[in-house]
Amino acid sequence: MDFDHPWRVALTGGIASGKSTVANLFAALGITIVDTDLLAREVVAPGSPLLREVTAHFGKELLSSDGSLNRQALRERIFAAPAERKWLEALLHPAIRALTDARCAAATGPYVMVAIPLLVETKGGERFDRVLVVDCEPELQLARLQARDGTTRAAAELMLAAQATRAERLAAADDVIKNDGDTAALRNQVEKLHRGYVAAAAAHAQRSTT
Repeated sequence: MDFDHPWRVALTGGIASGKSTVANLFAALGITIVDTDLLAREVVAPGSPLLREVTAHFGKELLSSDGSLNRQALRERIFAAPAERKWLEALLHPAIRALTDARCAAATGPYVMVAIPLLVETKGGERFDRVLVVDCEPELQLARLQARDGTTRAAAELMLAAQATRAERLAAADDVIKNDGDTAALRNQVEKLHRGYVAAAAAHAQRSTT
C-alpha cells in the first residue's frame, strides 16, 4: 500500500441507497468528505478547457443559458450510446481523479472519505484503502427513487439496471452499511466503522514514518 497519501475510504452504493445520508453522518464526526459528483461539475465549469472539449464533441446545445453544462441533457445523450459514454469518461475521469487526489492531500482529520457513486462500474476500488458500500433492499431503492425524483417505477427500474448489480457492489466491499430506514441503527453502524477507520488510519500513519 502507498503510504504517501492520507488513509482513504471510498464510499459507494446504488442510486437512492442513502450515500449522502451516510456521508453526512461521517462528516458530523469530523471527517472530510470529497464528493466526486461535485468534482465532476467542477472540472466542466463554465470557461473550462474540458467543457470546451465536451461541447466541441456533442454540440453547444448541451449548454444551459448561463453557459453551464446541462448535465441532464448530457445524460440523455449518452444513456443509450456506450461509445459516447466511454469517450466522455476517458476525457473526464483522469481530471476528476487528479482533483480527488489533490483534495484528499489537503484534507484534515484522521482519514478522508471519497464519495464515488460509480466506483464499481469504473473499477476504482484499488485506489483506496477501504471500500464502504451502502446497501438496501432493491424495493426500498425503487420507492426512494420514485419519491425523490417523481419518476415512474419503470423509469426507476431502468436507472437501477444501468448501474452495477447489488451483488457486484457487495463483492467489491470491504465494509457494508445496511440502510433500511432505521436512523439510530444507521448512526450506530457509522460510529462503529468510524472507530475502526481511525485505528486503521493511525496504523497507516505509523507505518509511513518508519
